[in-house]
Amino acid sequence: MQKTVDLHTHSYYSDGTFSPEGLVILAKQQGLSAIALTDHDTIDGLALFHEAGEKHGIETISGIEFAARYQGFHQPELHIVGLGFAYGHTALTECMAQIQKDRQERNIQMVHRLQGLGLPITFEEVQQCAGGEIITRTHFAAILLQKRLVRDRNEVFQRYLSPGCSGYVARKVLSPKDCIETIHKAGGIAILAHPTLYQLDADQLITVVQDLCGYGLDGIECYYATYTAAQQKQIQKIAHRFGLLPSGGSDFHGENKPHISLGTGTGNLAIAYEVWEALKTRCKKD
Repeated sequence: MQKTVDLHTHSYYSDGTFSPEGLVILAKQQGLSAIALTDHDTIDGLALFHEAGEKHGIETISGIEFAARYQGFHQPELHIVGLGFAYGHTALTECMAQIQKDRQERNIQMVHRLQGLGLPITFEEVQQCAGGEIITRTHFAAILLQKRLVRDRNEVFQRYLSPGCSGYVARKVLSPKDCIETIHKAGGIAILAHPTLYQLDADQLITVVQDLCGYGLDGIECYYATYTAAQQKQIQKIAHRFGLLPSGGSDFHGENKPHISLGTGTGNLAIAYEVWEALKTRCKKD
């Protein structure tokens, strides 16, 4: 029986619904040989994740999914997955501290904007709603709905919380170069996540990949839950052209993406353990 892995998953430390241990238990039940936790812009769940891996006897891989702003075309937000790094490395912890500071400032600014629009909302209420998780616009929306200040979720985002709306404050994100350099300093490898999702045409995607390779990109997600056969073939060709290692995963979020299953995605995903073995040779943890 082929050993398989999932190198792109999320816990409730970002926008998933499973605990880190819950992910590990499910991975074991699904027959996976290894799993990476790649929460958005945070490593807060990794200690518990690795403890669970030892407890349940499955290989766990340190991961993160960085958001980065590409300065070109329509300036898409790219996602750079880091794998196999030392999650206690100074370069990574300092980066996390800056991201957290920027996120806190943004959330406070959004509270002030909403208050200025006559909406009685406090930062403490948003924090309480988040329950220790990363605060997102979803938590702002939940408070406004609880207070019956809007009719439904669509109104929240259409009137207040989407880009261009009066209550919205843009996130500060790293550059792709900074993401890749931070991952490398911590001994990990940098992967371009789900390249088909950035609304780039074929030539634009080639340009982006070429630029990222200039910063030291190691791999690209050749396997992903929602790829068509043609898309997978396209990304595999790009990987071969630029000498990038293939990676991939389900992008599992639990109940927040109920159509996506851990390990198998929409049903056809099966990433061989050899994919992770090849990636692991590039890791340089001390």
